[in-house]
Amino acid sequence: MAFIEIEHLEKTYTSKSGDTEALKDVNFTIEKGEIFGVIGLSGAGKSTLVRCVNLLEKPSAGRVVIDGEDMLSLSERELRLKRRDIGMIFQHFNLLMQRTVLDNVCFPMEIAGMKKKEARVKALEYLEQVELADKAKAYPAQLSGGQKQRVAIARVLASRPRVLLCDEATSALDPQTTQSILQLLKHINEKYQITMIVITHEMRVVQQICDHVAVLEYGRIVESGRTKEVFDDPKTEAAKRLIYTHEYTELESEGSGI
Repeated sequence: MAFIEIEHLEKTYTSKSGDTEALKDVNFTIEKGEIFGVIGLSGAGKSTLVRCVNLLEKPSAGRVVIDGEDMLSLSERELRLKRRDIGMIFQHFNLLMQRTVLDNVCFPMEIAGMKKKEARVKALEYLEQVELADKAKAYPAQLSGGQKQRVAIARVLASRPRVLLCDEATSALDPQTTQSILQLLKHINEKYQITMIVITHEMRVVQQICDHVAVLEYGRIVESGRTKEVFDDPKTEAAKRLIYTHEYTELESEGSGI
């Protein structure tokens, strides 16, 4: 049995102007410890999909099964407990600006009831993992974008997740910083065996760290498979547009010296 199973997932938003189908019969599976990428243009439904995985958005239909448990069958209390297994990092970091780096990382452990002294020891260990122990007393406003994302990753690690959802986690970063964050995510995946879902429109992100990839277009998965196979020989027009446009842009950037 796969570690994560998404079966016939659908999400429809209803408004005065009518219904909008954000997700339509989405199906995929992810093995334990795998890094799974979901790519697509803006408006494809990527963020809706990731929010349905941890049930921040309740699907209109379908199943989300994590480690054998159907998330939609859980009570509110059971769901809150299950969400502790699911960490999330975002494009804009979502740090607490009035807290130091150390206190930001301590926060989820304190919420879980850990004693403050023990939480601080653990937080320093996680800051070591993201190579930011020397910034423990700094505030988020004093950090670069890449450093802020490292703090966000350390904070997620502090909750000891089994699943990590990355929603455009590198989109606000420059190419060099993106590279370092991808290396960090890969290291964390290997060290802690955390299963990851990476939502992005950046093809290089998927190519560098994802084992498998799914292409989302207008709320449907139109192609999926091993990352190398999909990128080497895309079958659908949607995949070809994403991949070939990316390759052309990369060549154009190299040729102009950017």
